[in-house]
Amino acid sequence: MTIEVHDAVAVSPVWEGRSLPALVRCESPGGALPAWVSAHRDEVDALARKAGAVLLRGFDVRGAQDFRAVMDALSPQVLAYGERSSPRSQVSDGVYTSTEYPADQPILLHNEQSYTAKWPTRIVFFCERAATEGGRTPLADSRRILARLRPETVDRFERLGVRYVRNYLPGISLRWQEAFQTDRVEDVAAYCARADITPEWVDEDHLRTVQVRPAVRRHPVTGERSWFNHALFFHVTSLDPEVSAGLLEALDEEDLPYNTYYGDGSPIESETLAELREAYAAETTGFDWQPGDVLVVENMLVAHAREPFVGPRRILTAMADAIDAGEVPA
Repeated sequence: MTIEVHDAVAVSPVWEGRSLPALVRCESPGGALPAWVSAHRDEVDALARKAGAVLLRGFDVRGAQDFRAVMDALSPQVLAYGERSSPRSQVSDGVYTSTEYPADQPILLHNEQSYTAKWPTRIVFFCERAATEGGRTPLADSRRILARLRPETVDRFERLGVRYVRNYLPGISLRWQEAFQTDRVEDVAAYCARADITPEWVDEDHLRTVQVRPAVRRHPVTGERSWFNHALFFHVTSLDPEVSAGLLEALDEEDLPYNTYYGDGSPIESETLAELREAYAAETTGFDWQPGDVLVVENMLVAHAREPFVGPRRILTAMADAIDAGEVPA
């Protein structure tokens, strides 16, 4: 079904056999996306919350400055990237490169910063340059992932939560100075106190943190429950097998850069990890990027990933509309 919003822009909740993401396409050249979003903000919000993500295509968006203008139209609250878990470069205020991992490695599905006590409800991507081959940003509906899991699996995670153990190790993972964007130990201590994180200084260069978060959250507007966590993404078995084996050979388990457990510290069973992988895989969909595309992802409803790619791919990202854990019941 296609609904004409006005003469130059069409909204397609279903296109090419997919409903994730919904498509908003400008049918005439030179369309100004910030102006269109400003005029149709309520419609974009409703479409994003129903579909989980919206692809804005065919508008005149050429670089970081244009992208920032789109973000300002989408939200008055564009966020800085805090409590970092991946390397990114800041391009301009609130605009970053997408995760800077090697092109030949995939990035698994995840909901942005679900391990934190304060996260963005929206993450937005802009395609400045599409890859020659691959490089899609797969999506998976977190509501549907939750529905695929066995009731006993969901029950255990809801009772116990997810325990995240991170080690900031120079040369192996992000340094704590980069993750927390400070070189002051007292700043890290203050942040951890606010964010319900337990820090442990193994030595002056080695910080270990532990935090327990819910595995399931309710969207603050729709009230829908979704699988919103990094339980699989941060688990050591989700790394490339050779990398995982190498880390386990070189480090004690408690020193791994990332690992996850049930909230009481007990290990997540291999069969449960397999169940999670199957649920993610069953709900994964994707589309090919085109230069100028802007993808609005409702972070609490949809997980995103990255395929390996060939060529000079450049996808920028920004986050908006922070929400505090205290505002959203588990």
